Amino acid sequence: MRRALVVSPTQAAKAAEERLRATYDFVSVEEAEMIIALGGDGYMLQTLHAMLEARRIVPVFGMNLGTVGFLMNEWRLERLEQRLEAAKMFKVNPLRMIVDTVDGERFSIPAINEVSLLRETRQTAKLEVQVNGRVVLPELVCDGVLVATPAGSTAYNLSAHGPILPLGSALVALTPISPFRPRRWRGAILPENTVIRFTVLDPVKRPVSAVADQREVRDVAQVEVKIDRATPLTLLFDPEHTLDDRIAAEQFIA
Repeated sequence: MRRALVVSPTQAAKAAEERLRATYDFVSVEEAEMIIALGGDGYMLQTLHAMLEARRIVPVFGMNLGTVGFLMNEWRLERLEQRLEAAKMFKVNPLRMIVDTVDGERFSIPAINEVSLLRETRQTAKLEVQVNGRVVLPELVCDGVLVATPAGSTAYNLSAHGPILPLGSALVALTPISPFRPRRWRGAILPENTVIRFTVLDPVKRPVSAVADQREVRDVAQVEVKIDRATPLTLLFDPEHTLDDRIAAEQFIA
């Protein structure tokens, strides 16, 4: 299988790239049937987003040369061919964020980990929350709120005290960030076919930004979030250290 090599601009990733290119053959991204990504989780998300934008999606095998590397495999030079042949595939359906701004602009942006709404000033955000067209929270007063996929449930969602979702659970997490009212609301676990809509109450006085992974839209008026089944992504993992095992193990880390 023809494979391309994409590399984070860090010194460690560049050094590993030299060793890989001296040992294995690679083609351009446009010709590749598989991508090898060197870097950390942030670079993996960048690689996946680049494929979504190019509308040319192939499996990705990442090797960790970053910090956490939750979405990556261990970096090793040896036996790459054998690792790729034995790798286990995981399909990940991204979220789709459709944003309308105060100025009337509209954006449609994918997110692999999460979509988050965040206050832009020192004043709290005030949001109306709808689930499948029904208002479930007429007024959520908070620093923000996020919707996370199972793959992203151990990232920002976990830091905001949201639940860890097993891969393949067909669920999304709806998690508030520092909620003030309703004071006791701690979020919800919803089926992945749910359509979630946020309306910003008083968006001029209390401006809110919307972020899909690393891409931000400021001064939003309304945000719709749902799973995008049209563009599934494929991640490849070593059998002994698969993504579903990592997500399950996170539940036992103190």
